[in-house]
Amino acid sequence: MSVEVEPKPVGRKPLQWFDVRGRRVGMWAYVAMRLSAIGLVLYLFLHLVILSQLAVGPSAWDGFVALAKSPAFLALDVILIVGILAHGLNGLRLTLVGLGIGVPRHKTMLWIGLVLTLALALLSALAIFAAEG
Repeated sequence: MSVEVEPKPVGRKPLQWFDVRGRRVGMWAYVAMRLSAIGLVLYLFLHLVILSQLAVGPSAWDGFVALAKSPAFLALDVILIVGILAHGLNGLRLTLVGLGIGVPRHKTMLWIGLVLTLALALLSALAIFAAEG
């Protein structure tokens, strides 16, 4: 007499991806990389839509430029810079690790990238808002 055992499902359940308990730094880097990529792709499409205002005429473009100088739009520029820096520096770290360079120090490189992202974003925000005023 044989007893049949049902195989366990492979992988995670879909909703477990959203469970943040017990996640390590690497998982947060993975999430940040994916979210920044999605944000940058959305920005690219938005950028193309905005550039299409040039085809409408100078009055439409001038209206957008006036809107783009508002503090809310300038804050979006800072968020864009954070996304570019986070995605780029994490991508550089992943490239180095993929090439076998700095593998034992990949977490340190992640933290350095985070500090650089925050420092450069702060400097960018200061420059953006100083130029606005």
